[in-house]
Amino acid sequence: MSFGGSAGKKSKTLLISRKNVELLLPVAVRQFTDFATSTYHIGRFNGYTGHGNPKCPPVFRNLPVAYNSRASSVAVDGTPLIRPNGQWKRKPEDSEPEYGAEPHQDYELEVGAWFGGQSSTLGEPPALDEAAAHIFGYCLLNDWSSRGIQFWESMLGPFLSKSSLTTVSPWIVTAEAMAPFRAPAFERHPEDPKLLDYLRSDVDQKEGHLDIELDAFIVTSKMRQQGAAPFKICSSNFKYLYWTFGQMFTHHMSNGCNLGPGDLIGSGTCSGPSDEMMACLAEKSALGTRPWHLPSGETRTYFEDGDEVILRGRAKRPGYVSIGFGNCSGRIHPAPSRQ
Repeated sequence: MSFGGSAGKKSKTLLISRKNVELLLPVAVRQFTDFATSTYHIGRFNGYTGHGNPKCPPVFRNLPVAYNSRASSVAVDGTPLIRPNGQWKRKPEDSEPEYGAEPHQDYELEVGAWFGGQSSTLGEPPALDEAAAHIFGYCLLNDWSSRGIQFWESMLGPFLSKSSLTTVSPWIVTAEAMAPFRAPAFERHPEDPKLLDYLRSDVDQKEGHLDIELDAFIVTSKMRQQGAAPFKICSSNFKYLYWTFGQMFTHHMSNGCNLGPGDLIGSGTCSGPSDEMMACLAEKSALGTRPWHLPSGETRTYFEDGDEVILRGRAKRPGYVSIGFGNCSGRIHPAPSRQ
């Protein structure tokens, strides 16, 4: 970064490195809503039809499914995850739960979208193209998931299993900057239900999606001691999601719910069709039954204390300068001692 003086004066150059810059949360998060929009993510738990179409609950292909999550625990890249204590069952067949450190700590590789512009009006739902125009920009998002707590508590949906921490990258890549990397909406299977009119527009179907390469890495305590490079555990793409962000925003406001600047929407786990595109450990380890191996000689089903998770994303297209999304990382610290 250079600061030039007036004519005849020498200019001074100020060098700024990542080490002496503190990156902050880019926006004060007003509300946070998390969606589930990957058929492949759902299908890995429910199976597939005879035509190879992932099995999902009937509602999934009729509307973008979501829940209202916790805004206060959204934090910026580098914030540690303190392993939560909670109530969970060691085995599903156990008669009683126990309370203690989460045994099955997971991550979810997601993309976040920030609402911008003037707030929408309570009771006045916008049309799809108008709703999509409110998307100011995008970030990476890790919706840390405590699977033991989640599987036991979810009568109404996730609660404490999702509220310990949600990590976002410090950069917002604007919607205008992503214009060259637009993509068509996901192609629906012939046996899928027809889109209802409020969730369809020609513009959204033609270019409502995003082509973003997404990667997740792990660095264990042993790997740090060895000076080993981060090990890639997932490589996927946002374009495999069944619903576009425009459809997510539209459905969110379709009942008259008002959104405003600082509202954040998570895309849900960005899993794709192949095994390397499993974007959470619940998929990768088949709910903890299939250990996976690291170059350090270690194995994992879920994360251990000391593990660091790093998400990265990049949009690429021939003839255009690629755009990165910065780091979205966090290291897992031990759970607090119980009183």
